[in-house]
Amino acid sequence: MIDWIANAFDAAQLALYESVVQPLVFALGFGNLLEDAFDATGWLLWGCIQVAVLLLGIGLLERRWPVEAVRDRAAVRTDVIYTLIHRLGLVRLAMFFSIEPAWDAIAGQLRLAGLPTWQLDALWPGVTDIPAVSFVAYLVVFDFVGYWLHRWQHQFNFWWALHSLHHSQRQMTMWSDDRNHLLDDVLVATAFALLARLIGVQPGQFVAITVVTQLLQSLQHANVRLSFGALGERLLVSPRFHRRHHSIGIGHESAGRGTLGGHNFGVLLPWWDLLFGTADFEARFDATGVRDQLPEEGGRDYGQGFWRQQWLGLSRLAAAFGRSG
Repeated sequence: MIDWIANAFDAAQLALYESVVQPLVFALGFGNLLEDAFDATGWLLWGCIQVAVLLLGIGLLERRWPVEAVRDRAAVRTDVIYTLIHRLGLVRLAMFFSIEPAWDAIAGQLRLAGLPTWQLDALWPGVTDIPAVSFVAYLVVFDFVGYWLHRWQHQFNFWWALHSLHHSQRQMTMWSDDRNHLLDDVLVATAFALLARLIGVQPGQFVAITVVTQLLQSLQHANVRLSFGALGERLLVSPRFHRRHHSIGIGHESAGRGTLGGHNFGVLLPWWDLLFGTADFEARFDATGVRDQLPEEGGRDYGQGFWRQQWLGLSRLAAAFGRSG
């Protein structure tokens, strides 16, 4: 069955590449990038599959067990734009042309200098080189690093100035996961790209880790009253656990102080929150957003459309640097 699925995906990728992507690449004068264009076709196809899962799977859960009625459809449509930008590979395309060439050059110089990479799948020969085992090992390492990156997004004022856009959703849906400032995305994506190079993640496994992570994060943000139970909540981040992270005055503030901090930073695994004392398993579904959005707290505007949200994020970033200067 797995081989049949893999062969079907490969055939679909080749057909999409030959009929659409390759002619477009030649028309734009990028014939020297055909191999990269083929890889990008795979990302595009996986993105289409993810969108289908959102519509046909998670969307059904939202309609069956919603936490709240969706009132602001315009905000959801903006979140759909973010999702399409990320899932269809546009962020990766931008990084390919802007950031990755620089990292390739740096990596080449480091190899010439004799700096080795650490191949995680060679850690335990005969065990970690089994594809399923190495995939799980890479996933856990990525999740551990993701936990700390997420905490730092809530710890440093300059990073919170960008990341607060993600928390400005007053109504969370399955489309909300990708509502991020593009500069925030570049910072996180660069960190994971470097990590993948450092521990020797193969391209296919990197794609699989990304797809699994994105789909589970879409479920976490879904407008669905869903818990995984006392045990399951401690094994995998649930929509209820992650909604607690987005709750006003709880998920991104230190207890009782109104300062940066918070709870439930785990990306996929709540293990790190348990280990480092940031877990909150209280079984509640509170209102989401940022405290300073509330009228009584100043009613801060985070923007109603994509470009407005991006501009205000840069404004908050400039203000954060201004206060620290």
